Amino acid sequence: MAARLPRSVQPFLTWLTARPAPGEEMPVRSPLGFVWGALAWIAAGIALTILPFLPEEVPATAWALVPLGLLFTCCGLGLFQVVIFHHCSHGTVFKTRARNNQVGRLISAFLLFKRYDDYQHEHMLHHSANKLLTEEDEFADFVFGLCGLEAGLPKRELWRRVLVATVSPAFHWRFLSRRIQKSLFTGDAGHDWPGRVFWGGLIVLTVATGTFGLFLLAWVLPVTILLQVATIGRILVEHSFPPADVIHNRGRELICQASVGVFPGATPPETGAGLVAWAGWWTEMLTWQLFVRLFVMVGDAPCHDFHHRKPATKKWTSYIHARQHDVENGTGCTLGYLECWGLVRAVDRALASLADTAPETIGRTHPGLVEAGEPALA
Repeated sequence: MAARLPRSVQPFLTWLTARPAPGEEMPVRSPLGFVWGALAWIAAGIALTILPFLPEEVPATAWALVPLGLLFTCCGLGLFQVVIFHHCSHGTVFKTRARNNQVGRLISAFLLFKRYDDYQHEHMLHHSANKLLTEEDEFADFVFGLCGLEAGLPKRELWRRVLVATVSPAFHWRFLSRRIQKSLFTGDAGHDWPGRVFWGGLIVLTVATGTFGLFLLAWVLPVTILLQVATIGRILVEHSFPPADVIHNRGRELICQASVGVFPGATPPETGAGLVAWAGWWTEMLTWQLFVRLFVMVGDAPCHDFHHRKPATKKWTSYIHARQHDVENGTGCTLGYLECWGLVRAVDRALASLADTAPETIGRTHPGLVEAGEPALA
């Protein structure tokens, strides 16, 4: 892309694909920028969603903004889930550990994520090479327990189960009910009551003002079903299953081979290609690939492999360039970084690795351990 397109479009492509051009300078970003950015996406999304319902006259075309508004809201929620809530658990968003914990607890209560302290404990286990891809791993719990996937099944059957889960009311109800249980009814009054007051207040306010239906559309739908759909796609591509000997031996090789960079984008036409070819490429980039970046692969999700290699680094705010710097200057692992372009291709790759994995390689999983209120598994 850098070789075949004008330099003026490179900043946009760097963000969209999560890959920088060769020699591109690393920008310095503040963690708080992600917080304000997430809030801005949510505010813009809610505004666009409710615009056609305002008493004032609005153009009929405003109804077309509703899907865009829902997408924007989901983008902001995903940033809270994947970036802010997650990196608070690593203590790298705010200056003090106490402030990270305070914000993390509020996010989990308000957005129906697993109780922050429970998530933080389980996420630290997830970063251990001795726990990754075992029954104690939150990723394996989600894949095997909630999504119902199994090692050794044909890839076609695994795809079928994923697609069914994405649209299944039973799946989403099970997912949501556990999220509610693990965020609002944990037995920790200091954690539960802020969330109960927040959600109870919104319900009472919208019922009293006659806007309850709009509340369900503009807020509840993105927080529940839409966020859960995005979570399925995001978690499935976070990790894959390496060969049995790598899983058995554990160590740093497992961390390296079980994670892959997933980048939205497609190969551009060759230099000198016709207008039709370029128009088709730009159409794909500005529709499907942009949707993937805003809905599924939000924030630093494309560079999840970099995070697992360096989970405590404060350079996560410049994740696009930090990962590339690592690629070019050595990774501390005999196997270099792996990458996959395109969400569908990445899901297919992950499911293929699961299909090629013998059940005994992973070990026995216990559905009772699965806690579906953990949409912040990153």
